[in-house]
Amino acid sequence: MKLSLHKNVAVLSFAMVVVMLGFGMVIPILPFYIQRLGAGGSAFGFLVAIAALTELVFGPFWGSLSDRTGRKPILVIGMLGFGLSMVFFGISTRLWQLFVFRALSGVLSSATLSPAMAYIGDSTPGRERGGAMGTLGAAAGLGVILGPAMGGLLAGDSLATPFFIGAGMAALAAALIAVFLPESLPREARKADGRVGFLNLREMGGALRSPIGVLLLLAFLVTVGTSNFESIFSLYAVHPLGYGPREVGAILSVVGVVALIGRGLLTGILTRRWGESAVIRGALLAGTLAFGLLLAARSFPAVLLTAGLFVLISAFLRPAIHSLTSQRATLGQGAAMGLSGAFVSLGRIVGPVWAGAIYDLRPWFPYASGAVILGIVFLLSVKWLPRAPRPAAPEGSAAAVTGGARGP
Repeated sequence: MKLSLHKNVAVLSFAMVVVMLGFGMVIPILPFYIQRLGAGGSAFGFLVAIAALTELVFGPFWGSLSDRTGRKPILVIGMLGFGLSMVFFGISTRLWQLFVFRALSGVLSSATLSPAMAYIGDSTPGRERGGAMGTLGAAAGLGVILGPAMGGLLAGDSLATPFFIGAGMAALAAALIAVFLPESLPREARKADGRVGFLNLREMGGALRSPIGVLLLLAFLVTVGTSNFESIFSLYAVHPLGYGPREVGAILSVVGVVALIGRGLLTGILTRRWGESAVIRGALLAGTLAFGLLLAARSFPAVLLTAGLFVLISAFLRPAIHSLTSQRATLGQGAAMGLSGAFVSLGRIVGPVWAGAIYDLRPWFPYASGAVILGIVFLLSVKWLPRAPRPAAPEGSAAAVTGGARGP
């Protein structure tokens, strides 16, 4: 039983690596496709955002459809479709084709993410579920780290090569799922008459008036601010810095490692020591200052150092916000985390579009804009977020007996 579980998690983890690898490989190459087709920052921003938009809209659709048809067929469709979208993107010769196939990759990659998590929920005992979910998350993180480096290295002779390699890996993942992964949702457990849903904007609007509304808005604004770096960096590295695909891929892979360390290790240490609110405020203030360092960096070591510093700082923000949201949730943990993720995805749509548009005015405008946004959010967080509770007084002390002084 345990061996079968490990096999299933291994197959799904490989699929997650492939999907995130595919997205990561695109990033250092995309600026060169844009330049070759005579487009600018606005087109680049929309290309980055359109995948996030289609994932946000179609994620609930695939998840609910898998409740009716089973997880396995949706996973196979998602992997095969994702591979085909990469092939079509690689051979595209028109700007509109880039948009169509980038959107298609978002639609079909979302057919792997939700059903994979649901598969773990169906088939994994409660005491082992957290570990299995963590393995999938680590696999996705590995793809994010390796993707840019592979894309930069493989694009040396042809910009299309990384897309064909990624498509081959997606086909292999689909074959592994088809052959080795048993269906996790029995026919009798499927929702034959269940409604197939899409993004629910009314639910998102109502959530803003709930106890976690402030934190959802904070997640959105933080993502818009940090996207001024995340979405536009590869274009900024090409012009004005003048780097090629290998240099861009190397920088993005290094900052991916830094982000993984920040999220997976340091965030927990810092939040246990100072609390989520203090970590969020500190990261917002430090991120505002780090944008200025990014603007000043010109040499390759300086760019690598400042980009790594910014990503390390920003890596603390979303996990701390998600943690605080979970603590304040009154509508159920799953629903609260889904809403928090939806507002982050919305920020990943708005942020790149905004950053790409102002990049065309001046290449340094996105960094200046990001500093302003994070600075404003820092000021708002001082008012919105509670201070960390004071440590409990030792039993028998005067403070414990009298109830202590009243804090703000």
